[in-house]
Amino acid sequence: MGTFHSDKGELHGITVVVDTTGDSVYIGRCWEMNDREVVLLDLDEHEDGQDGRSKEEFIHQAAKVGIWKKRERLVVPLSEVASVTPLGQVSTD
Repeated sequence: MGTFHSDKGELHGITVVVDTTGDSVYIGRCWEMNDREVVLLDLDEHEDGQDGRSKEEFIHQAAKVGIWKKRERLVVPLSEVASVTPLGQVSTD
């Protein structure tokens, strides 16, 4: 039996941090990542400085306690993506 959705990329189904080149960061389940875009499902989002927290503080808090779903789906153009990291690889220190 083959792998389901093998065409969606190696991060398919994994909760990832999508840091952008701007002030936004998104954390959600990766549906697809290709040469044009990253598609996230069931995600939380944060703007740098929102609620007095930097993007880094938001990411570390999410690594410790998880996220609250704010959006069902988001497509982020790859041209706006600075990095994509599995949330499980983020240090909780």
